[in-house]
Amino acid sequence: MGTGFWREQMSRFTDEMYATAASTTRGLVTGEPDTPVRQTWGEIHGVARRMAGALAEAGIGRGDAVGVLAGQPVDIAPGCQAIWMRGASVTMLHQPTPRTDLGVWARDTETVIRMIDATAVVLGAPFDSAKPLLEERGITVLTMAELAAGPDTDPLETSEDDIALQQLTSGSTGSPKAVRITHENFFTNAYAMIDRIKYSLDDDVMVSWLPLFHDMGMVGFLSVPMQVGAEVVSITPMDFLRSPLLWAELMDKYRGTVTAAPNFAYSLLARRLRQADDASLDLSSVRYMWNGAEPVDPDTMDALAEAGARFGLDPSALAPVYGMAETTLAVSIPEPNRGQVLDAVDPDFLEAMSRAVPSTKPNARRLATLGTLVPGLEGRVVGDDGADLPVRGVGVIQVRGKAVTPGYLTTDGLRPAQDPDGWLDTGDIGYFTEEGLVVVCGRVKDVIIMGGRNIYPTDIERAAATVGGVRPGNAVAIRLDAGNKRESFAIAVETNDFQNPDEVKRIEHDVVHAVFSEVGVRPRAVAVLGPGSIPKTSSGKLRRANSAALLSR
Repeated sequence: MGTGFWREQMSRFTDEMYATAASTTRGLVTGEPDTPVRQTWGEIHGVARRMAGALAEAGIGRGDAVGVLAGQPVDIAPGCQAIWMRGASVTMLHQPTPRTDLGVWARDTETVIRMIDATAVVLGAPFDSAKPLLEERGITVLTMAELAAGPDTDPLETSEDDIALQQLTSGSTGSPKAVRITHENFFTNAYAMIDRIKYSLDDDVMVSWLPLFHDMGMVGFLSVPMQVGAEVVSITPMDFLRSPLLWAELMDKYRGTVTAAPNFAYSLLARRLRQADDASLDLSSVRYMWNGAEPVDPDTMDALAEAGARFGLDPSALAPVYGMAETTLAVSIPEPNRGQVLDAVDPDFLEAMSRAVPSTKPNARRLATLGTLVPGLEGRVVGDDGADLPVRGVGVIQVRGKAVTPGYLTTDGLRPAQDPDGWLDTGDIGYFTEEGLVVVCGRVKDVIIMGGRNIYPTDIERAAATVGGVRPGNAVAIRLDAGNKRESFAIAVETNDFQNPDEVKRIEHDVVHAVFSEVGVRPRAVAVLGPGSIPKTSSGKLRRANSAALLSR
């Protein structure tokens, strides 16, 4: 009885990962496009066993926290598995960029390391040079190369309640917060996604350039494939940004079937596909292109479907999805072959009465539906009084289930994520359709209240982005006088023509006109800025709360 009960409490996530390593021939392709290397999950496990030995020699054991700062999937995959083999948790640290002030970054990183009480930080390329910067702050630093030379070591036993990942949220790095994800969360979320998309280990191939310090990359395209034995092709965000068409070329070369990205990346891809030669690509193998991590623009998906048609891209593969770190990853995903399903609603009822009333009028607001809740997750929408709202009632989305985090780690200690009944407040405003499709309208904290209307920043930003010269994905609505009777908003946009006074003046005028035409109110101010001016999170989301300083430029 005692032994059987103990086995029932063991981590299914790591147990399956090790069993997969022993049996599968599938694996991970890294190093594209210059020096592609394919390793089976068994070979990666062999490297992880030696890394785990080095971690054991460094005193890392069950319940410890380890920070990871590395950019290459070839290092991150065995490095993370080695940490899990020691029963420790992974925290992927925010990565400095060429524009980062290293002094500020080191201070913020130290705050995170103290918050998670990290036993050590593991460094890999291209961040090895950060070692002295961290060591002078008294932080124990290990390198991927040092770990790979460790002695072969068996894994420690782990349980369902052990913390596997502490996912830093997209908030200010100066006051960090980490979502704590357990082994049970990982396992539950993995099979919720696999069941929904009918994933086939024999036939499906995943292709990703997503950063592994973000939950969509780390969970969707690393931990889940490593757990179940999926075939994955993984490049870095820098590889993608240098050549967005490489993403499509890899889907062609490896007959990729499943990929994912934020909306801005699909806008870039559509533009590159329009410029590509007719016979240069074959995208007919693709069956799921998830669009998530930032608001989905239906026009972007339409443009991608049109641009991809001559390369065999099936428009039913384009799938707007909803996910968040607090649910490990997936909240809602469309069924296979649904494609983009839009919900056209009356903007007046949406803004003034918080009701999503279907409309066929010319001014109807087209909103992307994000599929139905994945298996094992239940959801509801609540009003300001906390009461459940009916179908098409617009309020705060709440979810619960075994994939939901138990809580957050902050600089002030642990903070629960669930209420006494297990509900997680997502902080998103939205509604459910009659079919149970999820629609997200915006974040609670970003909604602008003017004249009794709830105006969503995404509507303002999409309107501003239609103006010629505005860089795709680089328009931000800034809430002004929040909480006052006379709330207002401003808009900042980026353009490559920011040094041309005539172009700047035209863009300012056209943005005001486009926004007024869309939402019926005028911005108090418009700032036209150069590329890279608008603050964004590590995953590319707009930092609306940090954008007010742009108005003083």
